[in-house]
Amino acid sequence: MGIRAVESYDGAFELAEGSEQLLKTLLSSHTFCAQVVKQCNLPEGVTAGFAGVLFQPVPWSPTTKRGMPMEFERYLDNPAYNIINVPPNFMFQAKVFKPSRLCAIYHVSGQ
Repeated sequence: MGIRAVESYDGAFELAEGSEQLLKTLLSSHTFCAQVVKQCNLPEGVTAGFAGVLFQPVPWSPTTKRGMPMEFERYLDNPAYNIINVPPNFMFQAKVFKPSRLCAIYHVSGQ
């Protein structure tokens, strides 16, 4: 039995409107944004704000070599953005169980 590569993976998902709104509220809170700055080791005086973009991380495939849908790769090497895993307790509070993991993009300013 060998390892078989996934040719492509659909990272599309839909959240219930109430769940999505609560999740975005939690991710946008000033306290959490300050925590993102601290945990990402950003310089003092830098601020981070939730960019409103969520995506599902995906397994490696020939079309998704960086663990994310290709349309989000432009944020990865851009110093004006940071990508974080959405904390599991936020997912639970918002009653998001599928997908089991999400990533959030934060815009960084003041560098």
